[in-house]
Amino acid sequence: QVQLVESGGGLVQPGGSLRLSCAASGSFYRIYTMGWYRQAPGKQRELVATITRGGDEYYADSVKGRFIISRDNAKGTVYLQMNSVKPEDTAVFYCNGDILMKLGDRSVNRWGQGTQVTVSS
Repeated sequence: QVQLVESGGGLVQPGGSLRLSCAASGSFYRIYTMGWYRQAPGKQRELVATITRGGDEYYADSVKGRFIISRDNAKGTVYLQMNSVKPEDTAVFYCNGDILMKLGDRSVNRWGQGTQVTVSS
């Protein structure tokens, strides 16, 4: 059993920065695409950014130019550098990954438990 665990959330002022981390724990063979999603109260979960194993990045228009996604394959970790944050960024941020447990298996999709990001003065 493999888990994704987020960290780095908290309270930050508008215009400030936060760096989120998501680390895979347990046994696995390989992690393919990983991503960050967020969900504000009363709203649907939305895609923030994704990154392939090879490092190709995709960003939602709302965060483009402000957030940077990156990963360390050796550590099984994905990061989200959040710059110039806005109050509308306030949400629970979730990590997601497509994980191959063993060679020959199908990959499985896993979610982290989430980390709260609050942007407020």
